[in-house]
Amino acid sequence: MTTDLLSVPSTTPPLTVGFDLDMTLIDSRPGIKAVYDRLAAETGVFIDSALAVTRLGPPLDDELANWFPPERVPEMADRYRELYPHHAITPTPAMPGAVEAVAAVRAAGGRPVVVTAKYGPNAELHLAHVGIEAELRGWLWAEAKAEALVEWGATVYVGDHTGDVRGARTAGALSVAVATGPCSAAELRAAGADVVLADLSDFPGWLAAHTSAAA
Repeated sequence: MTTDLLSVPSTTPPLTVGFDLDMTLIDSRPGIKAVYDRLAAETGVFIDSALAVTRLGPPLDDELANWFPPERVPEMADRYRELYPHHAITPTPAMPGAVEAVAAVRAAGGRPVVVTAKYGPNAELHLAHVGIEAELRGWLWAEAKAEALVEWGATVYVGDHTGDVRGARTAGALSVAVATGPCSAAELRAAGADVVLADLSDFPGWLAAHTSAAA
């Protein structure tokens, strides 16, 4: 008996590409600085907001611990998230090439997803503001990002931080790093990134070559 090969469904999973948010898809520095400045004004506690926005990536509590005693960090984190929608969304633009990078995934027949350490509802506001549509999972940092990446079957994860590289590798996904955040290209390579791009403007060309090689 012969089998009609045309009737056998493909076992190749659909392309799913994960993206980090801060300093990968959006330049969140102006908005985050504005929130830290507002929090400092409310509390009377000095926060070097210009310094804080040079080390974006890790969870909010990690940064707040530099300015507040441990017992106040949860309260300040809650207040920060309350202030965030009113002060951080409008000043925050998309990173160069971000909208086009997400569109390139869709053009290739793939599904873009966003996995970020940011509080999910605020991350959703950012995506809506810059016109990016994607499934989203928040409050996941570094290796914990693998939880969502594995669940969604992501084979590529794009981020700007060495923590993003660790998340991709934990998930068994290809780590594509962009040198647009606090980590240099050399640091990203040393952390184990498979690909390092200057910014997302280079991503559509890389994706086209990647999908062509995988075909």
